[in-house]
Amino acid sequence: MLTERGSSFVALQNSLGAPTSEIIIVSGVLALSLSITIVMCGLCQWCQRKLGKRYKNSLDTVGTPDSSRGIRNEKKALKLPAGAKTNTTGGPGQAQSEESDKKPDQRSSVSDLVNSLTSEMLMLSPGSDEEDGHDTSGRETLGRIQFSVGYNFQESTLTVKIMKAQELPAKDFSGTSDPFVKIYLLPDKKHKLETKVKRKNLNPHWNETFLFEGFPYEKVVQRVLYLQVLDYDRFSRNDPIGEVSIPLNKIDLTQMQTFWKELKPCSDGSGSRGELLLSLCYNPSANSIIVNIIKARNLKAMDIGGTSDPYVKVWLMYKDKRVEKKKTVVMKRCLNPIFNESFIFDVPTEKLRETTIIITVMDKDRLSRNDVIGKIYLSWKSGPGEVKHWKDMISHPRTAVAQWHQLKA
Repeated sequence: MLTERGSSFVALQNSLGAPTSEIIIVSGVLALSLSITIVMCGLCQWCQRKLGKRYKNSLDTVGTPDSSRGIRNEKKALKLPAGAKTNTTGGPGQAQSEESDKKPDQRSSVSDLVNSLTSEMLMLSPGSDEEDGHDTSGRETLGRIQFSVGYNFQESTLTVKIMKAQELPAKDFSGTSDPFVKIYLLPDKKHKLETKVKRKNLNPHWNETFLFEGFPYEKVVQRVLYLQVLDYDRFSRNDPIGEVSIPLNKIDLTQMQTFWKELKPCSDGSGSRGELLLSLCYNPSANSIIVNIIKARNLKAMDIGGTSDPYVKVWLMYKDKRVEKKKTVVMKRCLNPIFNESFIFDVPTEKLRETTIIITVMDKDRLSRNDVIGKIYLSWKSGPGEVKHWKDMISHPRTAVAQWHQLKA
């Protein structure tokens, strides 16, 4: 009896021992798997942080709203469709950063980046070589133009046909241009002919023919054919793109000849009109822009005595309407005047993109009308230097941002 009970107990013990070892093995496997999962999770978070830093660096370098030229390059690289809004904060990592951060001030990093870059640009001394290199377009290609010229002896008519242009530079903030051509027979500048404007086109085709009738051949050969390509702007001045001039006594006019000519920088004397130093300060809470006319240098002499009596007019424009005008005092007989006068204009935030500030340096004259020495157009879409100043003003609210500007005709 005892033997049977002992044998049954041993059998029960053996039967219980087998599953116990299996449970131990399974538990060990589960524990090992859990450890591996924890380690892999940690590595994954580490990789995410590293990748996040890489995306941030790529955004810092690609999405910087440094200047209008930089935004154009970015737009080309991203292949944005026509009419699409340019995203100045970058593309590939933006959605990821927004999902991972989800903070109320998630735009602060972008604004800090803009502010830091703008402050670095403002550290350039006025009139320095670096600043001039940034604003001028001496290194970029101005494109070329194709045209034909011929003279009809029976009708005493000079025929000029403007055919097309290629590889014109982008002058607008949107990364394109609206080119047209002015035609002169120098030295006569009063009578000019113009082609139609080709909207948003850097390789325009005009195929327009112009006739200068009643010109004897003896006078034609004393003229210089002058072609000036400009970018049309509805709300501000037209930006010169380039020019071509050909003395008509150097070519055979007995038959129509076709030419391809490289465009050269326009020699309109704008660089000899002088420079103006001014500051802009935008206060978003007060919806106002403060324009401080600081000083000018090397102004063009407009009077017979080799000097000028300059003063500055400041116009606030909204769309194509003049809203408000203010002006400085007149500085007698001075080509390097110091004004230091500030003017406040009310500009709501929603109207900033349609606002233009026109600054005109005038020469006061008692006996005749006042002469224009030069102008500056400040807006969201004007010349590269003007756009840079406008963007710096918006990027640095409540801060006076100063910059030198070349006066233009």
